Amino acid sequence: MKKGIQRIFSDVVKTYELVNHVLTFGLDIIWRRKAARLASRKGGSHWLDVCSGTGEMALNLSRQADKKVKIVSVDFCPPMLERGKEKRNIPNLSPVLADAVYLPFPDETFDIVTISFATRNINPRKDVLINHLKEFCRVLKPGGSFINLETSQPPVKMIQTLFHLYIKLTVKPLGYLISGSKAGYNYLSFTIPRFYPSEEFSSIIREAGFSQVTHRPLFFGVAAIHSAKK
Repeated sequence: MKKGIQRIFSDVVKTYELVNHVLTFGLDIIWRRKAARLASRKGGSHWLDVCSGTGEMALNLSRQADKKVKIVSVDFCPPMLERGKEKRNIPNLSPVLADAVYLPFPDETFDIVTISFATRNINPRKDVLINHLKEFCRVLKPGGSFINLETSQPPVKMIQTLFHLYIKLTVKPLGYLISGSKAGYNYLSFTIPRFYPSEEFSSIIREAGFSQVTHRPLFFGVAAIHSAKK
């Protein structure tokens, strides 16, 4: 990832979770729990959360895991990882500093790979996104599961228009008001309306080498949980 994006996330780290909760009216908390429950049903003993940020998804995974499960959280932003370690003491969780496109793990290491509200920030270019998804696939064991929680595009045009208007009117001003970072929420307000609709993103996941791709829309389609197998 570019250094500029790393700086953006470094700037908003202290208020990142709060802004997310405020902008989604707390729905992001519920959605992460759903994604973690879905992931945990896939089983296995080695789970990976990529682009983990302050570790909210990793924390939800740990709550679903039994003692034998080892969870690794990867992020490219040191302040994000530090923030997660300050807030949580999870015995079975190991934070790792790394870029998601160059994961420092051997092939076929993990039973589950998850990512939440970070896929749209990887890069708007389809080829770059596919390269990252291929890397997620590489570290999965055969038959392993990929769970992706992300904003989406509502299929009903009127709802999509209202959703985009909400993003335009709230993300930049409210994000700046709470965090003090204009650049951070300028960037985030740019990526949300431009991410792929659920069906199109399903096709991209398949192009990256996954199979059995399904998706579950959330709250009229403003977000979705995608699930796939290696």
